[in-house]
Amino acid sequence: MKLDETNKAIIKELSNGRKAFSTIAEKIGITENTVRSRVNKLLEDGVLQISGLVDPQSIPEMQVVIMGIKLSTLDLELKAKEMLSLKGVISVVVVTGRYDLIVQLVTSTQDDQSLLNFFKNELSKIKGISDVETFVVYQAHNFMIPFIL
Repeated sequence: MKLDETNKAIIKELSNGRKAFSTIAEKIGITENTVRSRVNKLLEDGVLQISGLVDPQSIPEMQVVIMGIKLSTLDLELKAKEMLSLKGVISVVVVTGRYDLIVQLVTSTQDDQSLLNFFKNELSKIKGISDVETFVVYQAHNFMIPFIL
């Protein structure tokens, strides 16, 4: 789907997902029904997702980890999908550079959701990983994530 200027303006206004369609319509000079139908189309096409996000620093037990993963296989897309199925994983991207995948995950300092348990119980399910480097997020600015704990 090609994003025209109207769709881009609507998406920018939806940085606050609770903003009323009537307010958006008034700001960009179109009808409320046009905003509603375009948002619905963007949602149906998978271009847009409206969701609640949290600041991980506001939840003391939440720990965000970013992992760089090197694979011993070139089946990057399959491995990315496998990684996405692991408990705690928020996102996986195939990248260029020294890693094949960048994985964003949430762990917890409580229960069995620690980083060590993620390595033992989840990451060990994925075959073909040759190297992993973890980056624990200690401080973040303008960083919001889905609450999945």
